[in-house]
Amino acid sequence: MRFVHIEDFVHPDAGYQLNLLGRLQVKQGHEVIIVTAELTHVPDYLVSFFGRDHIEEKDEQYYKATGVRILRYPTYNWYSSRAIFKQGLKNFLKSLKPDVLFIHGENSFTGMQLLWSYKKMKLPYVLDSHMLEMASQNQFRGFFRKFFRKFITPIIIKNNIPLIRVVDSDFVEKYFNIPIERTHLLSFGTDTDLFKPDEEAKKIYRSEFGISEDDFVVLYAGKLDNQKGGQFLADALKNKLQPKNAKNIKVLVVGNASKNVYGQNVEKTLSQSENTILRFPTQIYSKLEKFYKIADVAIFPKQCSMSYFEVQSCGVPVVLEENEINIQRASNKKGLIFKQADKNDFRSKILEFTYMSASEIGEYKKNARANILENYDYVPIAQKFTDVMIDEYKRFHKNEK
Repeated sequence: MRFVHIEDFVHPDAGYQLNLLGRLQVKQGHEVIIVTAELTHVPDYLVSFFGRDHIEEKDEQYYKATGVRILRYPTYNWYSSRAIFKQGLKNFLKSLKPDVLFIHGENSFTGMQLLWSYKKMKLPYVLDSHMLEMASQNQFRGFFRKFFRKFITPIIIKNNIPLIRVVDSDFVEKYFNIPIERTHLLSFGTDTDLFKPDEEAKKIYRSEFGISEDDFVVLYAGKLDNQKGGQFLADALKNKLQPKNAKNIKVLVVGNASKNVYGQNVEKTLSQSENTILRFPTQIYSKLEKFYKIADVAIFPKQCSMSYFEVQSCGVPVVLEENEINIQRASNKKGLIFKQADKNDFRSKILEFTYMSASEIGEYKKNARANILENYDYVPIAQKFTDVMIDEYKRFHKNEK
């Protein structure tokens, strides 16, 4: 079948859900096209991590490597992290003759436009929702939720359009009045073959970076912006982490800071740290596994990202901020939780791992890997996404007759 995905922002070097889903759907035997925004007007904070340069070349390399074609459509601009595509998008999507159109982000500007045009498009739709209350902080959110409930939710329910929740939250029911029982819960996940523990590789990679086998390695991999807590991280690492057992801590910080004043301050603070900090630029998705494999613990100062699944798949315990999702993610000895915005508690949780015996931290590592294999192996998850899309294709055309 031909699956067309529409997503506001896609970069071929990223490890986002769609990058992995598209590749696996091609492996399943389907044709996959991703329609996304050109990078001309994309906000700096989105492209600061991977850059704008040579995007056509990178899209082509991604196609050759995965079989997934990325098509970029022009935009007027962006508003509140949402792309405002130029006129003609709906006709462009129809011209691709998709068997199923997957709209990523049911509450995006594009998603709502396409839902309003559902009858005219005459295509089976599948939607997904990534929303959590902690990520919904726009000052107009109350008005928007009322608007969505009145004008968008009825379209979804009346036409039985499948909605996939990729996080275990009741957000869509609580704020959009979409009953949970009418949705599918299919989590994020990761490639468990690429991201897996490997003690021999760990020794080789550590040697490559000048890290000894006895060093305790703390890893941060991600954006160094405000949303991910870049300055919080830098401030928390400014004073030396001194374990009572005298373990030698080395901190790996992988990722670029933005070129604005915020990013410059983050880099300045990191450079003044009393800790040994090894800095690495942003890495493409497939190159991250070596950094995960050499780490003893991975830290997330704010808004736990997709890399959580990769590091846990490599058997790496995590330090996460306290929120509704992270408490669940760290449960059963997979990680430790620190109080939001509390630098001292953040530092204490890092140090807590250094005090653990080899057997105790080994339990965290074992639990981390087992959890991913059991619940977040993306190969079977991707098949479930495809099953939803095929089922909707059949239902849609059955109802047409």
